[in-house]
Amino acid sequence: MRFMVRLRFGLVLFSLLFVGAQAQVKDYAVHPAPLASVHVNDEFWSPLLEINRTVTLRHVFKQAEEAGEFDNFAKAAGAMEGPFRGSSPARDSDAYKTIEGAAYMLAAHPDPDLEKYVDDLILRIAAAQEPDGYIYTARRITPPDKMPEMSGPERWTRERTSHETYVMGLLCEAGVAYFQSTGKRALLDVAIKSANLLNDVFGPAENQRHDASGHEEIELALARLYRATGDQRYLRLSRYFVDQRGRRTPNYGMYAQDHKPVIEQTEAVGHAVRAGYLYCGVTDLAALTGSPQYTQAMDRIWHNVVDRRMYLTGGLGARRNGEAFGDDYELPNFTAYNETCAAVANAFWQQRLFLLHRDAQYIDILERVLYNGFLGGISLSGDRFFYTNVLESDGARSRSARMPWFTWPCCPTNIVRLMPSIPGYVYATGADSVYVNLFIGGSADLKLSEEAKPKALRITQQTRYPWDGRVKITVAPAAASEFTLNLRIPGWARGKPVPGDLYRYAEAEVPPITLRVNGQTVSPELRKGYAVLRRTWKTGDTIELNLPMPIHRVLANDAVAADLGRVALERGPLVYCAEGIDNGGRARTLVVSPDAELSAEHRKDLLGGVTVIRAVRGGRQVTAIPFYAWSNRGDGEMCVWLPTK
Repeated sequence: MRFMVRLRFGLVLFSLLFVGAQAQVKDYAVHPAPLASVHVNDEFWSPLLEINRTVTLRHVFKQAEEAGEFDNFAKAAGAMEGPFRGSSPARDSDAYKTIEGAAYMLAAHPDPDLEKYVDDLILRIAAAQEPDGYIYTARRITPPDKMPEMSGPERWTRERTSHETYVMGLLCEAGVAYFQSTGKRALLDVAIKSANLLNDVFGPAENQRHDASGHEEIELALARLYRATGDQRYLRLSRYFVDQRGRRTPNYGMYAQDHKPVIEQTEAVGHAVRAGYLYCGVTDLAALTGSPQYTQAMDRIWHNVVDRRMYLTGGLGARRNGEAFGDDYELPNFTAYNETCAAVANAFWQQRLFLLHRDAQYIDILERVLYNGFLGGISLSGDRFFYTNVLESDGARSRSARMPWFTWPCCPTNIVRLMPSIPGYVYATGADSVYVNLFIGGSADLKLSEEAKPKALRITQQTRYPWDGRVKITVAPAAASEFTLNLRIPGWARGKPVPGDLYRYAEAEVPPITLRVNGQTVSPELRKGYAVLRRTWKTGDTIELNLPMPIHRVLANDAVAADLGRVALERGPLVYCAEGIDNGGRARTLVVSPDAELSAEHRKDLLGGVTVIRAVRGGRQVTAIPFYAWSNRGDGEMCVWLPTK
């Protein structure tokens, strides 16, 4: 049985950026560690991953079933009668994203019952596919003259508002992920057939459609399918969809990032989730094609996002209207939108940028997103969610209560697929190097492929991060060998919460970081945010990193009107907030003056175990908890940016 599990795990590579064994392609210079090779044993993340596996996944499947979403596949196949059910034809995507998440969980935890459930769902999906590869259940169920606005009476005729290519993109992602996890290709075959249809329909030929995708996602999905199969058609089509943006009259406008060619864009505009998915696809193309124009465009837009349009939590999307980015420095707190899906897309994008540039600043943002903007989207119980993530609440139920499901349940299904993939973000490997990016307890079995005979090694982490900044890493190569271990030194530990000047710490000095190798203090070169440790490593070598975790007062750039005269609190990678339940029912009028005394205390009995911050001045006290943990004890006020007087 153990051999079979190992054999099965060998099929799995980190799904978001997989390089298929049969697809030898130009790609990123470094690659994430195979998901199944990373074994998490961590005080913070292990319980969250287990809740996602045992509670959230099943909750999402149940909600989708009760909403009739899965029955739509049976109806489209003619196996069931009745109308299409769901808020939009895009609801097919909920099945695909949840299957993707289940695939990642099966990689780490074989579960015959879950696998059978998914296999049965895949059979329904396959039966709903039309002979030419088209699959969009609403169109097959609903008469063409009664098509809702988001579908149109004919295929592809309302691409600006429909989700046809978006849904097929998520189908491709699910198909690749499930094949990698289980070796079963039924869903992958459905995805390939769908992608082949898209390749026939869209393209530069006179008899093809010359559209861009409406809701971006297909671009990154086709790049992923190309990696898994080596079929050049998918790479060409991904590039075609990207290059079509801004080159047609009329176009979809700024809302869909279609106002000008992507390689000419300089600002993050429009719907934040669509933008994030587009940026992922373009970053993939930068790696897969080597085009400097794609890289330059992504670098420009990244600076616009991180330097002017990103919340302290890593959230994206200031405006409810259009679920969109605002102007530069437009970052309201009370009316912040910050869709959870936008945080997911931001995490996907930052990981890709790291792989492209091998710079820790992207992991700094990724970490900020994971611990704050993303994790804040799900309850500690695993079955309640935020669609939007405000940074200030008046306690009204509509602004402070997590919900079990939504009319548009894209966020819960996105949580299901990002959470179990987090172990794959911890390490990355190059030809002769290892990158330690996140501090999560457990072990990983890695291979460096510099030579014909790869170097194999195991890395083990012991840490209580994010509550404690001490990290012990043990290296165990199969044989003594020379390579570089790049250890990320977080920006927050070096006095910079973000790479630019959008946010800064009020404190001028930060405590020194210490680093020891085999008990000896070392001062290695710091390159692109990494401590570069080059040596001949042997089994039992240890690295001890100590990142002091003082409480920081965070100040925003003066151009952020919403945060003038206010301060936020951080400790380690965590953003904090004041919640009414800890502060006499009030949070929005609390004051943290510059001379308030700040202290931290770990409370095992609170919110699953958290470190709280207390600010005390003149007998008055403000208690703050990690932002991700708010709204788990009922409705009430909440505030991240607190007045200083």
